[in-house]
Amino acid sequence: MPFHTHRFPNGLQLIGETIPSARSAAVGFFVQTGARDETPLESGVSHFLEHMMFKGTPRRSALDVNLDFDRIGANYNAYTSEENTVYYAAVLPEYLPKAVDILADILRPSLRQDDFDTEKQVILEEIKMYEDAPGSMAWDNARRIHFAGHPLGNSILGTTASVTALSRDQMHGYFERRYAPGNVLAVAAGNFEWDRLVDLVGGACGSWTPGDGGRPDAGETAGSGGCHTITKEGTAQEHVLILSAGPAAESPLRHAAATLAVAFGDDSGSRLYWALVDPGLVESASCGADQSQGCGTVVTSYSCDPDDAASNLEIVRKLLADVQKNGITAEELAQAKNKIASRVVRASEKPMGRMRSIAGAWLYLNEYSDVDKELARFDAVTLGSIREYLDRYPIDRATVVGYGPLVGL
Repeated sequence: MPFHTHRFPNGLQLIGETIPSARSAAVGFFVQTGARDETPLESGVSHFLEHMMFKGTPRRSALDVNLDFDRIGANYNAYTSEENTVYYAAVLPEYLPKAVDILADILRPSLRQDDFDTEKQVILEEIKMYEDAPGSMAWDNARRIHFAGHPLGNSILGTTASVTALSRDQMHGYFERRYAPGNVLAVAAGNFEWDRLVDLVGGACGSWTPGDGGRPDAGETAGSGGCHTITKEGTAQEHVLILSAGPAAESPLRHAAATLAVAFGDDSGSRLYWALVDPGLVESASCGADQSQGCGTVVTSYSCDPDDAASNLEIVRKLLADVQKNGITAEELAQAKNKIASRVVRASEKPMGRMRSIAGAWLYLNEYSDVDKELARFDAVTLGSIREYLDRYPIDRATVVGYGPLVGL
């Protein structure tokens, strides 16, 4: 699958992977900005701004944006994370020019005051809904406590107070600073002609004013540690999260951490599954490696009846201590690798999956990683490299956060 790259004079980077056998194409704009890039007075602005992108441009009303996407049968959406805001669409190849035109257009929104005021109420309602979702609130509070001042602990939605106080001019200033073309990566994968795509993106985005948002290096953190409980009356379950330091997205140890997380806490056939889920001690349990720019975490979590939360925590602590001391077995390693290989290959069969994969490799490593290279990196994980990861980032040295009806764990 040929890979292509082109940088425009204003700093916008375009990359693409052509897949002639594909029957569709996916295109996205990855803006390197998110909650970690916000000041306390801007908390929630990245996500709010994502909403505003669909509220209209000098060329399109909000209705036009949605109708134009629907007319070409696009599967389109956007999302905001701690460090990226992404706008994307998957279409039939003949509609790629229109998809590029719409996406590029909404990335230069009108940001009208009336639209801002209306959408603010939508965001405030979303925050209320989020606050009624215990699992989501447990995750948000666990990150805040674990990162303790590190920007990766910032809330994506912000708070009712921060969003209420946010002004349209503050949002515009953030947009000008963070949506500069040098801070945007345009990505395509699937059935398309590269030279034609360069012309399309250049025509749609070439007039954007040059600039580069950048991001200061906040460094790694081992986390705050300790055991913390947030009492939420009216909840039926206790949600417990155990956050350990882990390798960053740029680290050579990232594949070892991801592999161990699958062996330890996958949704089937893992140590957590057999110890907690299979015997019915918890409703759910998992472990995952969350890898960000410059810093990472490995998060073990479970939800259960409050009366069983403390005893289950002891089980998890013993499991983590055993992994830290003894690692995993060769059989567990082989099983985890097979699961990961299957997921990588299946995701690669869709242009959308490839678009996201090549975007991640470019954003964090400034390189192209094809399917074979990614599979080879996971295949190269050994018990020795997992030991190296555990020695560098002890998985049993963690921040524990409980969220639910309990007053203590």
